[in-house]
Amino acid sequence: MTLAGPGRPRARQSTRPGATAREEILDAAAELFTTQGYATTSTRAIAEAVGVRQSSLYHHFATKDDILEEVLAGTVAEGLAFARAVAVDTGKADDAVSPAARLHAVALFDGTHLCSGRWNIGILYHLPEARDERFRGFLADREELRGLYRILGCAVVPAPLWPGDPQHHGELAFRLVESLVSLRADGQVTPDSPLQVADAAMVLCGAGTLLEAIRAQSRALIAGLGREMPDLSVVGAR
Repeated sequence: MTLAGPGRPRARQSTRPGATAREEILDAAAELFTTQGYATTSTRAIAEAVGVRQSSLYHHFATKDDILEEVLAGTVAEGLAFARAVAVDTGKADDAVSPAARLHAVALFDGTHLCSGRWNIGILYHLPEARDERFRGFLADREELRGLYRILGCAVVPAPLWPGDPQHHGELAFRLVESLVSLRADGQVTPDSPLQVADAAMVLCGAGTLLEAIRAQSRALIAGLGREMPDLSVVGAR
């Protein structure tokens, strides 16, 4: 018998990643929620997947909803923090980074993180439970991220590209990035998919002929903000 934490015995040794029992619980929950469904997953099943007693799980999370809340929050936290940093200087006269490169960087970074987790957590967005007021923190963060995409998109395309153009280019970029969740569920995601989606957003913005320069600025911006891109060399449909 091993320990899940000070004085908390495990039923068996966990093989899950995570420096703490809490992180292992979140990993197990993400797996079960995405592979078996949220409604059919019990806290007992999560505890068994980690190798702890159910009572030990309640030391970290009072309810299954609390677990889902943290799992959902993790899907937008990195992308939102990055988008906030990118959007700070958008539109300044002395800005050396083009608006297109800023939107491309956000889409590339956000998309890469959606594809890099062990489990395809983004599919949980479609749960009826995820729309509940109970998860207002996650919903507010996702809406803020969506709003930043729209702001960046307006900077890329300040004037209509055609008569009646609704200028929703940032919104389209946001939707393209989230489409990676469905592609991953279908086993269609590759290590190049986030870049392809970011590039597609540029085409929709009328900047398709400038892709080479945009990509270079985009990657430089990501590096300049001290962000490391997750490795997608091994990416699955989980």
